[in-house]
Amino acid sequence: MSLVETLGLQAHPEGGWFAETWRAPVEVSPAGYPGPRAAATAITFLLQAGEESRWHRVRSDELWLWQGLGPLRLRLGGSGPAPQLTVPANRRTTKELVGELEIGPAPDHPLQGLVPAGVWQAAVPLTDAGALVACVVAPGFAYEDFELA
Repeated sequence: MSLVETLGLQAHPEGGWFAETWRAPVEVSPAGYPGPRAAATAITFLLQAGEESRWHRVRSDELWLWQGLGPLRLRLGGSGPAPQLTVPANRRTTKELVGELEIGPAPDHPLQGLVPAGVWQAAVPLTDAGALVACVVAPGFAYEDFELA
């Protein structure tokens, strides 16, 4: 049985595989959103070997938490009308809106990374093992707040 089947995952529009694992029962009505949202949501997200997520952005902050398999590279493309594809040298922190961050099981990799609200992002596994992460979005994820490049 594949990991996709074992975890009950389905295809994600950005690429990869996911299952929503939690939706906070508390709703909030944040400024700038078209309606109420769950306070936060969480998914399990899998990128298998050879898969990448497409450039996308979410209206809310998204915290990526490494869960297993190999490390993952998060590419950040700024918050302009389209992703900025040129990565400046030595930018490997989510404090920058453009750059890269690698999360996973290595001494120089953190186990989590934050993509700020409205920042273009794409992810790719760094090994043939793929990458398994959890993503927590706050305020909670809604497809109306999701944009593909």
